[in-house]
Amino acid sequence: MEYPITRLRRLRRTESMRSLVRETHLEPGALIYPMFLCPGEGVRREVSSMPGVYNLSVDEAVKEAAAAAALGIGGLLLFGLPEKKDEEASGAWSEDGIVQQALRTLKNDRALDKLLLIADVCLCEYTSHGHCGIVKKTGDNFEVDNDSSVDLIARAAVTLAQAGADIVAPSDMMDGRVAGIRDELDVAGLEQTPILSYASKFSSAFYGPFREAADSAPQFGDRRSYQMDGANLREAMREIELDLAEGADMILMKPAMPYLDVILAARERFDVPIGAYQVSGEYSMMQAAFARGWLEPKRAMLESLISIRRAGAGFIVTYFAKEAAQALA
Repeated sequence: MEYPITRLRRLRRTESMRSLVRETHLEPGALIYPMFLCPGEGVRREVSSMPGVYNLSVDEAVKEAAAAAALGIGGLLLFGLPEKKDEEASGAWSEDGIVQQALRTLKNDRALDKLLLIADVCLCEYTSHGHCGIVKKTGDNFEVDNDSSVDLIARAAVTLAQAGADIVAPSDMMDGRVAGIRDELDVAGLEQTPILSYASKFSSAFYGPFREAADSAPQFGDRRSYQMDGANLREAMREIELDLAEGADMILMKPAMPYLDVILAARERFDVPIGAYQVSGEYSMMQAAFARGWLEPKRAMLESLISIRRAGAGFIVTYFAKEAAQALA
């Protein structure tokens, strides 16, 4: 029997050989760890649908941030649960908002200097109705008003940057929000603050556990009139192109695993830093399988992250950040 000259298995024989020729790599510095901040002191409340994820008071968040920094994780993505909610999301843009408080505290801790602090900019956690903007209702009908929402979103971005955010990340999907934020940041003398735009954020069933963690479920209707239709790849490219034209410095794709083709298409088309968000539903369904012994936790976790990286994401927002960093050490 004649054997081929080329035997691809030659380069798979040992771990050292596989490591040498590996095309896609993960490192802790490319991982971003989401944290949910809440009022109080000594609060560490586990999210029932997301094992290992907690609502944290600021003092507990500092401890969690220190653990992330020690593992070499690249940064934190901060979300807030305010003491009270209202129709204008005042907790989002208040100078004393929960995320603003946390940013000032984290920035003052020199041990955390290497951690990038990324502030999510949206209104859904802060509105009494749970939508990502100002709602106008007529009888049983409602509409999220785009332009008045952008005004508040831009205002929130400024207060977050003033409090110490290294990067602001609008996730609302209002038209023109990047331009609105860029204008307000520049007027406030914050022209060096980058914008990480959730440029293609799809309306997805995979956000369910997040809405428990952030207490942000809509009280009526849904978000399909502003988040993207999951069937539309070409529209996602238009959204990204518009956000970049408005001044976005980086883009974030969300969700990740169900939309790997979108990440790949963006990577091939746009020469800017691209990240992806491995969202709550992706995390929770794997945790459920781990708990039942259906999947090997470490291997499945790393394989899922490699797939996102291989598709073209330069960095990944993931609730597995700490576990993945430990596994990669």
